[in-house]
Amino acid sequence: MVNKVTDASFENEVIKAEQPVLVDFNATWCGPCKMMAPVIDELSEEYTGVKFISCDVDECPETAQKYGVMSIPTIMIFKNGKESAPVIGAQPRNSLEDFIEKNM
Repeated sequence: MVNKVTDASFENEVIKAEQPVLVDFNATWCGPCKMMAPVIDELSEEYTGVKFISCDVDECPETAQKYGVMSIPTIMIFKNGKESAPVIGAQPRNSLEDFIEKNM
């Protein structure tokens, strides 16, 4: 399951999380983001040790700016409060699986 965050809830949901957190920075109007959503939903059911979060850049402008999100979709994994290098743009499923495995 993919949960949504706001600027106000990002720190508690992501930075203070005890497990790794995959954050999908996206927007409702973004075509590539819409293409990635079902893939991310599927991965969220398979990777039970990872928390999956959706962060709409229009609803979370402070968070998007803080983490330098300039293009969407941008995907990062946060572990122990630190972010990984981002993956930017639509990605094939196997690339996301590799990204998750590498950053867990």
